[in-house]
Amino acid sequence: MHSLADTRQLTLDGIITEEQARIIEARAREAMVALGINSLLSAGILAATLGTIFWLASAPAVAVFGSVLLGAGLLILARAGQLYRMFGNAAALIGAGMLIGGAGIELLDKYYDLAPTIMLPAGALVALIAGRALLRGGLTTRFVQGAILLMGLALHLSGLAVLTEQWQAGGAVMPLVYAYTAILLALAGWATDVRLVTALAIVPFAQMLSTSTSYFHAAYVFMSPEPTLSILQMSALVVAMVWLGNRLPERSARHSRILATLGFVVANLCALVGSLWGDVVGQTIWGPGYDWTTDMSYEEYDAARQAFEANAFVISANAYSILWAIALIAVIAWAAQTNRRALFNAGVTFAAIHAYTQMFESFADEPLAYVIGGFAAIPLAWGMWRLNAWLASRSA
Repeated sequence: MHSLADTRQLTLDGIITEEQARIIEARAREAMVALGINSLLSAGILAATLGTIFWLASAPAVAVFGSVLLGAGLLILARAGQLYRMFGNAAALIGAGMLIGGAGIELLDKYYDLAPTIMLPAGALVALIAGRALLRGGLTTRFVQGAILLMGLALHLSGLAVLTEQWQAGGAVMPLVYAYTAILLALAGWATDVRLVTALAIVPFAQMLSTSTSYFHAAYVFMSPEPTLSILQMSALVVAMVWLGNRLPERSARHSRILATLGFVVANLCALVGSLWGDVVGQTIWGPGYDWTTDMSYEEYDAARQAFEANAFVISANAYSILWAIALIAVIAWAAQTNRRALFNAGVTFAAIHAYTQMFESFADEPLAYVIGGFAAIPLAWGMWRLNAWLASRSA
């Protein structure tokens, strides 16, 4: 696990030497520079690939130009030295992207009905071949192998999206599709060792219960129709990923940690929804819905909805606010004790959001609430201090 340290203070305290501090700082700088270079290179490759495809706007031209670039890139990687490897990577990936992306765009544009039949197996085949080369070595560099794996995965998942649209899939099918997509993204992120790809898995995973986002003029919206069930779903993910992170090698553990952190973030966003509106658990899943295929009146729908709520498990907004605050305090204390900075930072951030929201939403005219909360925080802080001392003594 990467730890945050003040190298200057460690040097002054005599824990490390000045030479060791310089080595730590140099490695940290190299990691940041490498991240910047790879980000710039990846963005350039993506822009050049898509731009060339749409600029040529011809399937034969894209195929020829892409093949030439792919061959030239592989030749540079095979013959040229380390100094020119970046150009070989870029050429090979732009060429491969033009072939794979151009094929997908051509299928969607001119053979839409046939597109998923080709895109699904073709994308899976490309991803499997690249994944095998990535894990076992061979063919070309790891950068190219990983990028082609992601291209194949994108083609495969695009075909899956088109197929669900053609079939007008709904009901229990879509949660399975989202779960399949999340698993593939997590596996691809682990195989390529790119945590950004792993992080993307949280999006389809959250959509299994219709948790998503929306945009309209001057507003971004987070939607959670089932906040309680989504919190339970994300909590299970966080617990599983933390458990795995404690047992896996560092290479794999960092991927489990990013999923745990994002699961915690989504759970808190769902809790924010619940603290504002409360929750009738399961209403959008097994509760009554408006039947557009009949002449059902709104009065009939409202009566069915009220009958469902009368027997459903309902959590009020005030109860949500209290439970969320307790959960945040517990997570922040635990994360601080176990040195989990990402969860600690996220917990503190959402604690501020929760306090800000409730201050204006619920307790703007209730000064007694601030009195109770302020005095309660003092023994809580003292308890955390004593707990930390006890844990430190046990560790020693």
